[in-house]
Amino acid sequence: MGALVDNADLLWQGFTATLLIAVVAGVLSFAWGVVLAAFRVSPIGPLRTFGTTYINVVRNSPLTLIFLFLGGSTSALVGIVIPVSRNSYFGITVNNGIIFAIVALTLYTATFVCEVVRSGINSVGVGQAEAGRSLGLTFPQVLTQVVLPQAFRSVMPPLINVFVAHIKNTSVAAGFATFELVAVAQRLSNVNPADVFVIFMGIGVAYLAITIPLSVTAEQLEKRMAVVR
Repeated sequence: MGALVDNADLLWQGFTATLLIAVVAGVLSFAWGVVLAAFRVSPIGPLRTFGTTYINVVRNSPLTLIFLFLGGSTSALVGIVIPVSRNSYFGITVNNGIIFAIVALTLYTATFVCEVVRSGINSVGVGQAEAGRSLGLTFPQVLTQVVLPQAFRSVMPPLINVFVAHIKNTSVAAGFATFELVAVAQRLSNVNPADVFVIFMGIGVAYLAITIPLSVTAEQLEKRMAVVR
C-alpha cells in the first residue's frame, strides 16, 4: 500500500491519461460508428461495400495488431500534421502516445458501435421509413429524423456495454509508449517488486471507478426500456 501512497502523483497522472483516452476516443468512435452504420444501411452500393469491408476487417483484427499497424503512419501524421510534444491541458499531459492511442481505439471501437447502432436501425419498423419517404424526405432525413431517434432508445444499454469494454481496452496502449494506468503499474512494479499484487489491485480499483458507473447506468436503462416495452 505504501508504494501506491508514495506515488499518488503518478497514479493520478495515469488515471487522468486513461480517462482522457477513454472519453475522447469514445466520443470519436461513437460519431464514426454512427457514420459507418449509416453506410451499411445506405442505398448507395459503394458506401455499403466500404462499411461492410471496414467492419469485417477491423472488428475481426486483434486490437494489438491495429496498434502495431497504425504505429508508423500515425506517428508520422502526428509529427507532420499535428505536431505535439508534451502539452498540458487542465492538468493532463497530452503527448504523441496519447494521440496515437486515441486514433487506434477510435478506429477499433467504432466497429462495435456501428453494429450496435445498425441492430437498432433494423429493429425500427419498415413502415416508419416508408412513412418518411412518402412525405418526401430523403434517405439522410429519414435516417436522422425518423429512424435513428427511435433506434438509439433501444441500443443505449448495449452501447454503454461497448464503452465499458472500450475503457478496459485502453490498457493495450501501455505497450505502445503511452503512460496510462497499466504503464504506471508496470513502472511501480519494477521499482517495488514486493508490492506487485497491491499495485495491480490499486490499478484495478481505478478502472472500476470508471467502469462501474457506466455499468450501473446500463442496468438502469435496461430496466426503463423494459417498462416502456
